[in-house]
Amino acid sequence: MEESSARRKRLALFTLCVTMFMSMLDNVIVNNALPRIGQDLDTGISGLQWVAEGYSLVYAALVLTGGALGDRYGRTRVFRLGLALFTAGSAVAALAGSIGVLVGARMLQGVGAALLTPGSLALLRHVFTDERERAKAIGTWSGVSALGLSVGPVVGGPMVEHLGWASVFWINVPIGVAGLLLAARVLPDIAQRPRRIDLMGLALSAAGLALLVYALIEGPSRGWTDPRVLGCGAAAALLLLAFLVLELHIAEPMLELRLFRDGALGGALLSGFMVSFGMFGALFFLPLMMQGVLGWSPAAAGYAGLPMTAMLVVAAPLSGRLTAVYGPRLPLVLGLALCAAGLGGLSLYGDHAHYPAYLWTLFAMGLGMGMTFTPVSIAVMQRVAPAQTGMASATINTLRELGGVLGIAVLGAVLTNRMTGSLTSALHRLGVPPEAVGSIADAPAGVAHGPGGTAAALPGPVRAAVDGAFIDGIHLAVLSGAGGLAVTAVLVAVLLGRARPVVPSGSGRPQPEELAGARAT
Repeated sequence: MEESSARRKRLALFTLCVTMFMSMLDNVIVNNALPRIGQDLDTGISGLQWVAEGYSLVYAALVLTGGALGDRYGRTRVFRLGLALFTAGSAVAALAGSIGVLVGARMLQGVGAALLTPGSLALLRHVFTDERERAKAIGTWSGVSALGLSVGPVVGGPMVEHLGWASVFWINVPIGVAGLLLAARVLPDIAQRPRRIDLMGLALSAAGLALLVYALIEGPSRGWTDPRVLGCGAAAALLLLAFLVLELHIAEPMLELRLFRDGALGGALLSGFMVSFGMFGALFFLPLMMQGVLGWSPAAAGYAGLPMTAMLVVAAPLSGRLTAVYGPRLPLVLGLALCAAGLGGLSLYGDHAHYPAYLWTLFAMGLGMGMTFTPVSIAVMQRVAPAQTGMASATINTLRELGGVLGIAVLGAVLTNRMTGSLTSALHRLGVPPEAVGSIADAPAGVAHGPGGTAAALPGPVRAAVDGAFIDGIHLAVLSGAGGLAVTAVLVAVLLGRARPVVPSGSGRPQPEELAGARAT
């Protein structure tokens, strides 16, 4: 009987890890496919940003609601529904023949991921009741989630080159079907809990985020003073402010802002947000540079990510041990500092860079990312009441996804703005009319140096100007991301340094869960 229970736990952990791996993988596996998608579906950088953002934006906007729906209708039921929608969205994306259909399918994937991920950590806590077992399970779950982010480019590159870009979506279909079958057999049914769905909060946050991302993506091409861009930016600010005010004043908020009063919680959540902000931006633009400027194949660009993957595999268990001995502060600060150093280091290399020269930056970013995932989850789970685990899990995922959404949008705006300015000056010196700059600036979105690529048809001096301007934009973008991560490392060191230590169970003193529950009331 005991052996059967242990086997069921292992299968439940496997199911939850595989589905989380798939949802994390889909954040980045598409990146190496973007140049081919840009060529086949005839779209530029802004269109490709929407392919990436369509998934992450919907995921970030709905994941908190996914947690509330899990409470109300049952964690396992909502988890299975999310997995089914994610699988269906993957199939539609693979069959898409236009950029509009592809973005719509990516949004459907985002809805599915938003429903399945909040329940994943809550189900894990329900399956593993022993504290030591639970800590190991959370460490495994977090490591697999982080691995999904790093393996995506490595797996995606060869698949795109040999099987076409649709293959990065087809891969999810058999995994999703297998996950549904396993979930029906091994995941426990958790009792429903009556809970009001915060529909107004959902509407305000989703609309605010969508308008903000639209303004950031379209601003560089339309101009920051364009009435539509200004209007969307102003509306986004008002809607998001109204959302925050609403969440502070309702009985059952979608986002429990009072959790941020705890220094450890705030620092851990900020870490997750900023790592995604910097790394998602880098993982979006690096394949465009490797394939569009350096002329690498999709497979070569994918294999270039192996050092990051290796470091994530090493860092996940290492960060768990460091957290157990020293608490979450050391691995979080160290991870943020490594991410900042690696990301900033990319600005030292241009369009003639050799891979061995900047290999150290990939090692640093992979090790830094891996150091942050497990301590973020452990720090948050240690300091919330059991009834708040669904909320906490959803908050972790929301901020990670929101960090990725804003990282691609903000760093993309920095890149595009600098690139357009540099390119305008360079083309002016070559005698190219100003009205041609906009169409030429999108050239790196195609397979620039391959047969049929946009930039391949450009004259040599113009193509060199495009490549130089793109590199100039990437340098400013990665420096901006590195600066944000460095500042965050200092803030997290201060916030977690002031945090009250976690007291072991049975000491007779108030537990973190009790403290968090008291603060939330």
